[in-house]
Amino acid sequence: MNINTLEGEGYTIIGLEGDVDLSCSPDARKSILDVLQTNKNLLIDLGKVSYIDSSGVASLVEGYQTAKKQALKFGLVGVSDAAMSVLKLARLDKVFPIHDSVAEFEKEDA
Repeated sequence: MNINTLEGEGYTIIGLEGDVDLSCSPDARKSILDVLQTNKNLLIDLGKVSYIDSSGVASLVEGYQTAKKQALKFGLVGVSDAAMSVLKLARLDKVFPIHDSVAEFEKEDA
């Protein structure tokens, strides 16, 4: 798994790429929580995720809960089919704010 971080206007984007599984989900979790500690809104780009397991999903859930406690925005963007099927199975597609693109998020945020 690769993790890329980009800074936007008032938010940070963390891009996850490849398999998000038990071996690397602690790295994803740390990246997510580190950004939230800086009090920035956060988008997680799942467009290049080929596989995500329950530990990866747990990292997303923890990030979402942490953001809510801090009154920060948290969302998923460009979710791959593989990741979306797992989110739908867990019914988390109804919980997470999901955006097709960063531009869509920016328009809603304006």
